[in-house]
Amino acid sequence: MAKSFFSTPSQSLSFKFREASFDLLTDFLVDLNDRNKDNLNSLSKCSGVFKDKRLMEYIFLITQDLGLDPLAGYHAIEFLQRFMVKHLTDLLTTPTPEGAAADRPGSHEDAVLAKLKDKFPLIVFSCVQLASKLSLHSHSVGHRVSKQTLLESELMVLKGLEFRLNAPNPLTYVEILLEVLGHNEPSIPVERLHQLCHHVLQFVSLQRAAIYDSLLVTTTRCVSPSTEHRERFVTVTEDCMLLGVGVIAVATFILYVRNWEQVVGELSHITGISRRSISDFTHVTLTHIVGTNSSVTSTRV
Repeated sequence: MAKSFFSTPSQSLSFKFREASFDLLTDFLVDLNDRNKDNLNSLSKCSGVFKDKRLMEYIFLITQDLGLDPLAGYHAIEFLQRFMVKHLTDLLTTPTPEGAAADRPGSHEDAVLAKLKDKFPLIVFSCVQLASKLSLHSHSVGHRVSKQTLLESELMVLKGLEFRLNAPNPLTYVEILLEVLGHNEPSIPVERLHQLCHHVLQFVSLQRAAIYDSLLVTTTRCVSPSTEHRERFVTVTEDCMLLGVGVIAVATFILYVRNWEQVVGELSHITGISRRSISDFTHVTLTHIVGTNSSVTSTRV
């Protein structure tokens, strides 16, 4: 089993899956729920922009290449999203020097993006480095930079994150919910679900845009949702608690379909998320899993 890392503002704890006491799990779940609500109440217009499929796949490949715990990849994705939103906001709001040619419409934004283009791969790796507490593995993933350059990039990301590195990521939600589910329903073999949930979460992350687009169509019952619908739906795409229960529900349907309704009911009871919402997420994700597998099979044939 992968090691789980959970931290609170006052302490940092490390333990293996299924070893935490129920009281401790309850405290973690309440804390995660509060953080999730705070995050949803303070979303920016750029939320989710840096969770592009290719970018997340790149981060997953880096962590795999370095032999890191999968948790590091999800932490890095959250770090990158938070940092880039703040960094771009700061850059775009910086006044343009007088007399510069950047007073043409859109030219300031173009200049900012051009400036970031060369630095972006290093910023991504700095987020991975911070997430994994690595040191000097840059040459392992093809980055030919000096130690000083790497440390400067890390410091820039740390400042952009305001030195807050203990924000939970989607895998944290999945593992805590699995722990609580195991305590509430001992008959459910959560140890087996644990490994499959890792694969399902990675699939949902990489197919994020397609899955949430389908979920938007399902919930609005509109083939072409309006811009207003999409803007309101951002709170759904960034809801880590919904993602957590959805991933577990999908894994349960695949491994133990007879127990699926029981698990969905318990997850709904634990989180307050409706059975309908969990069911919609499960149906949409399974449809994409089947569709992806069918495409791969057709290509091979």
